[in-house]
Amino acid sequence: MIFFTKGKGIHKDYLTSFELALRDASIEDLNLVFVSSIKPPQCKIVNKDEGRRHLQPGQITFTVMARSATNEPNRLIAASIGLARPADDTRYGYLSEHHSTGETAQKVGDYAEDMAMEMLATVMGLPDDPTLAWDQREEQWRLSGKIYKTQNFTQSAQGHKDGLWTTVLSAAVLIL
Repeated sequence: MIFFTKGKGIHKDYLTSFELALRDASIEDLNLVFVSSIKPPQCKIVNKDEGRRHLQPGQITFTVMARSATNEPNRLIAASIGLARPADDTRYGYLSEHHSTGETAQKVGDYAEDMAMEMLATVMGLPDDPTLAWDQREEQWRLSGKIYKTQNFTQSAQGHKDGLWTTVLSAAVLIL
């Protein structure tokens, strides 16, 4: 199983702002091990509450995470996980992590989703013609019937007005 979560934390200390973002995402009590970006074949996507029922405090947990932090007042930050799933669930899918400053949540989320879809498309043998605009390539890949669905999970925030550390994260949590 896999679930997606996101969070934001603000504090005078960098590390504590990260801890507060983990708390906001409800994964602060896990020992997180960061892994690369593959959605296993036949991996069921569940909501955060269902996923948490299968995890115990202190458990070593594999996670794909994007995070960004700033102590610059009003600085826009975002972290996103993109997901691309193949139509054939016996094949693996792709997750992508993207973290950014100065971009809207919409732009960061779209970019993360596009990266995941491009990675999946290229391993499925779909053409990657750089002369085509992105939406033309996306439509070509969708029409192939090989890509089932793409989506993104994005958290954004503006840096605290008084220069406190602001951290955002987005995570895909794998349950073995």
